[in-house]
Amino acid sequence: MRVSQFWWLAGLATAALLTGCAEPTPAARPDTMIDLRTVASGPRVQAEELDGAIIRQPRNASLYARRAAFRLDAGQTDAALSDINQALALDDSPGQFYFTKARALRAQGFIKAALDATDQAARRGFASPELNLLVGEMHLASRRYQDALDQLDRALQQEPDLAAALFYKGLAFVGLADTVQALDYLRASVARAPREPEILHQLAFLSNAYRRPDQAAIYAARGLKLDSTYAPLWYDYGRQFELQNQPEQALRSYARVGRLDSTFYRADYRLGLAAYKARRYPQAVPYLQRALRRAPRLPEARAMLAESFESQAKWAEAADQYRLLVAENPGNRRWTYKVWKIGNRARGIIVDETPRPAPVEAIEPLSVLKPGL
Repeated sequence: MRVSQFWWLAGLATAALLTGCAEPTPAARPDTMIDLRTVASGPRVQAEELDGAIIRQPRNASLYARRAAFRLDAGQTDAALSDINQALALDDSPGQFYFTKARALRAQGFIKAALDATDQAARRGFASPELNLLVGEMHLASRRYQDALDQLDRALQQEPDLAAALFYKGLAFVGLADTVQALDYLRASVARAPREPEILHQLAFLSNAYRRPDQAAIYAARGLKLDSTYAPLWYDYGRQFELQNQPEQALRSYARVGRLDSTFYRADYRLGLAAYKARRYPQAVPYLQRALRRAPRLPEARAMLAESFESQAKWAEAADQYRLLVAENPGNRRWTYKVWKIGNRARGIIVDETPRPAPVEAIEPLSVLKPGL
């Protein structure tokens, strides 16, 4: 298995990390770049070529295992898992079979089951840097950073220039809040795999997070020359514009992110935030709604959405959002008051908030006593 096939896991492993540039928008990807659909078709065709052999030899476990590996490389995860399970039913002794099963389970998001499969692979004598890399990535995705580093170090002992292991070590140090080491390992990784956009995205993202938009611009532009359709890099490019006080360029980049990847909630959040600050509440609402669907606890996003509804006199929608804020922040007086006030407005009851004068206590008249009485 080629180590480059681990790069797609980078987005799964990345934990949450803690904008003017005079250069032009990065050039589009040149026509000479490889069409990824053609690359995927290679393993798919290889898997199909094994169909006839399996029909002729239905008890040959190795054929199922080979087809499973090809199907994994082609993105056919369910079919790959079915094949490798059939191979193991016929012969459960090869550790390689369990490694393939671990890859398939990880692709489906079943980390615990995948780790169990890697244990079985190791017990049966399977050892490779790819095995340690896979285990390390899964520990990283589970935020067990020290365990991840231990596995990645083992992978690097076997193959010191393994770019994916250096990359994941960088992410592990991000999780441990060790920025210096994180950047060192990410730079070492990109030096060995200079055409991997995901590494450049992480470098740009981290540079922006630590207020180095000048560096972020370089990494993002470099990545976009490799792949002009990679949405995370357009977000990084927009963020560096925002940090350097060029909001119009930033908003154009964020809008492009949305066209490329509608699931990238950070861009929606930034677009919603900009519209909210400009009091363009109707524009803010759809962006904030999309962002909250992907990240329900996004800081301040729900409050902005509630206030955007309120500013448009959409009382029922605003009240719903304020109720969610109370559920997320029990005891918060501001949101509790908003639920009462806006909830009344939704029912057609206008709350009179005019301050009332304090009541004056009656004072008994003073008795005037005459001298000598």
